[in-house]
This record gives sequence, structure tokens and C-alpha cells, in this order.
Amino acid sequence: MNIEDMAVFKLSHRLTLDIYQHTKKYPTDEKFGLVSQMRRAASSVPMNLVEGSHRNNRKEYRQFVGIAKGSVAELKYQLMLSNDLGYLDKEVYRKLLETTNRVL
Repeated sequence: MNIEDMAVFKLSHRLTLDIYQHTKKYPTDEKFGLVSQMRRAASSVPMNLVEGSHRNNRKEYRQFVGIAKGSVAELKYQLMLSNDLGYLDKEVYRKLLETTNRVL
């Protein structure tokens, strides 16, 4: 099966797009801080899934899945921090967190 057809890939790609959209509204002084970190963490998930799926064996694939899971966990904290700093609307935070938990 092609990784791009898998639900977890599609969901993580959608999450990445959502993170890019919502971080546009963050304060400009966060552009090179939290915004950059969140975008990297979010995009790291589908990127690692794709890269791992093109590796030579299952062991390497599992390693990349593990990296992707770590990025999702990192993003989960960044969402919590964003919420606590007041950068996200409560409903947006809830939806993003729900999607993050589904990917994880």
C-alpha cells in the first residue's frame, strides 16, 4: 500500500495544513520561535512517514514512525503552550488537539 493512501498520512497532512493556517495569526515576534517550531514539528510527521516507507526494511520504517510520533508529541505540547499564551481560540485548540491525538 502507498503511504499517501493511508489514513494516518492524510490526517497528518491535514494537520500540517491547519497548523500553517492558524500560526499565520500568531504575534510577529513568534515567527522564528513558536511558529517555526510548530510548523517543523507538524510537517515532520508526514515527511517521516513518507521517508520511512521508502526505506529498505521494516526496521528502518519503524524507526521513522517513531520519529514521527515524537514530532506529534512535541506538537501536542506546542499547542498547549499556544493555548496558554492565548494565541489560539479555545475551539481551534480543541480541534487541533483532537486531530493531534488521533495522529498519535
